Amino acid sequence: MVRTEISLFLKNVPGELGRLSALLGSNGVNIDALMIQDASDYVQQLFLNRGKALHRIASAASYSSMSKDSAEFALIRMLVDNTDRAVSLLSEHDYLFDVMPVIALHLENRPGELAAVTKKFGEEGINIHYVYGSVAGPEAKCLFVFCPADIDLAARIFK
Repeated sequence: MVRTEISLFLKNVPGELGRLSALLGSNGVNIDALMIQDASDYVQQLFLNRGKALHRIASAASYSSMSKDSAEFALIRMLVDNTDRAVSLLSEHDYLFDVMPVIALHLENRPGELAAVTKKFGEEGINIHYVYGSVAGPEAKCLFVFCPADIDLAARIFK
């Protein structure tokens, strides 16, 4: 199923995630899935992509500056139960964010489930840019979030 992922940068300091979570929670927005990574990993990926692209995404000076500054930030990716409300709150509180469609799937919590899904992506020729997931317990279903290169084709396959 296609869902909307919110990606944002937070300062990499104690309490920032708590403030974000409190903002959303106190306004009735539940976080369904969350991934946090050091923003420097994201910037390093920009460097790799720059080398593969036929043109630069940014100037060399910009990359140098981003590399230094990125350690001070974390990249947050999340799914929420009320995207419109979350986007409104983030805008009101001056967060820097973006939204994009992703594929969110509830999988059985048993060996081979993830393999079957990722095999299907591969058989259809769809590259997966990133994936994250979790499960609440041994009897619960897993929620996995996939960011495919071709969201339209993935959406037709995983309705």
